[in-house]
Amino acid sequence: MNSIERAGLAVLLRLDPELSHGLSIRALAAGLVPLSGVVSTPRLQTRLAGLALPNPIGLAAGFDKNAVAVAPLMRAGFGFLELGAATPRAQPGNPKPRLFRLTADRAAINRFGFNNEGAEVIAKRLSRRPAGIPVGLNLGANKDSPDRAADFAEVLRIAGPHIDFATINVSSPNTERLRDLQGPAALAALLEAVLAARTELARPLPLFLKIAPDLAEGALEDIAEVALASGIDGIIATNTTIARDGLKSADRNEKGGLSGAPLFEISTRLLARLAQLTAGRLVLIGVGGVGSADQAYQKIRAGASAVQLYTALVFGGLSLGAEIARGLDLLLARDGFATVADAVGSGIGDWT
Repeated sequence: MNSIERAGLAVLLRLDPELSHGLSIRALAAGLVPLSGVVSTPRLQTRLAGLALPNPIGLAAGFDKNAVAVAPLMRAGFGFLELGAATPRAQPGNPKPRLFRLTADRAAINRFGFNNEGAEVIAKRLSRRPAGIPVGLNLGANKDSPDRAADFAEVLRIAGPHIDFATINVSSPNTERLRDLQGPAALAALLEAVLAARTELARPLPLFLKIAPDLAEGALEDIAEVALASGIDGIIATNTTIARDGLKSADRNEKGGLSGAPLFEISTRLLARLAQLTAGRLVLIGVGGVGSADQAYQKIRAGASAVQLYTALVFGGLSLGAEIARGLDLLLARDGFATVADAVGSGIGDWT
């Protein structure tokens, strides 16, 4: 992190969390944030469900919900981006305050509720993005929708021509009963609907499913079975948690999804178990609590082909993505791995 970024981060951390987030997006879009450019080496280059990544460190959904800073984010050192979540119609989300910074825990709690400007607006912005690293979109459903499966499919139809992959988000805790879609019958029907929408696209793209960390063993087994039978390409493990164990910050009991450092262990254990259940038949993306190169490496060794982060940027700055990619390259070299792919799953036993 350079001195300019350090000073800017110090100011942002003194402001209301949602205001800080909005200002950071505006600064990016205005070209006011120093960017590292694409980070890549032969060791870091990898493939994710057919997508060529310069490195396996991605930006998770939620940072740029409305695709207003796509071009600069593509030059921020990440290997891929996930934007959104987007819903068919614009919606304001839940009442404010709805974002809480848990500094003592290196964490955050949010209850945004899929606030976004709608799929049509987001797709139009995505249609103007430059060529470069893969860019995907997190698909969501409107809060008042009578048919949420249809909502996911509709967002894919609208935005699909302008993205490289899509994520079916059934794991946000901030839309009432959304997580019910993780049940076997509901999930199978949802995936069928979204996969049908994919066949309508001129250019097929990878589809991922994002799941919650708060799943019992039986529920995880059901999800793995449905996902394997469906024909989707992979699973993102995991979204935020509703657990609050061991937190120190004053806002620790706020409702919403907890992200950041406390999520690392629970999400990585679930990732490793999922890797066992799917046995290489699905691509896995590890997300939850990643704030260092070592933690990204642990996710990869637990079975992830790529990793995403977001909350750690609140405390470490946007340059953290590039720093983690460079550090991961050194760790792979240290342990004798010629490529990221060679390291995937090499440490599953440490987590199961």
